[in-house]
Amino acid sequence: MLIEVDQSLRQQMFRFACLQLSNEDLAEDVVQEALLGATRNAAKFQGKAAYKTWVFAILKNKIADALRKKARNLEDSNMMGDEQDDSVPDVFTQRGHWKNDEHPQSWGDPEQAFDNDQFWVIFETCMHALPETQARVFMMREFVGLSSDEICEQLALTTGNLHVQLHRARIRLRECLEDRWFKGGEHVELP
Repeated sequence: MLIEVDQSLRQQMFRFACLQLSNEDLAEDVVQEALLGATRNAAKFQGKAAYKTWVFAILKNKIADALRKKARNLEDSNMMGDEQDDSVPDVFTQRGHWKNDEHPQSWGDPEQAFDNDQFWVIFETCMHALPETQARVFMMREFVGLSSDEICEQLALTTGNLHVQLHRARIRLRECLEDRWFKGGEHVELP
């Protein structure tokens, strides 16, 4: 089975890898390895999931391998640089309850959005709006599937700071998706 990869999918893979690895050359290598792996294992693709999902699963594994290798070779433990956006939307009252205007909206059946290409365009836009550290830890945890310990080691974060970064990323993503995609359980079409 010969697999052809369209440029759009390859670009999405490259952007995803760049976000995780913060190195375009390494990201290009990982994408190439993932595509090569997909080609070599094309006979194993049974069509139970979307082709894009299958290829991204391979890419996630290649990124995780690259991050682990990078952690073993890492000499500089401060990867956060100067970028530390500690602001978080003020969505809770002093007692820890949601403010009236900030309470999460109903998303209806959010899994239906996963099959919609337009949802993923908006999701990617929302991800790019996050501060770099928040985007990286969210993707490392939720998409690549690294453990908290692996992420903390890779980014020289404490467990507490990791949880704060994940919390902030989730709040911002929720707000962005609600504003740009979900409104009262329905998705909003872009012009």
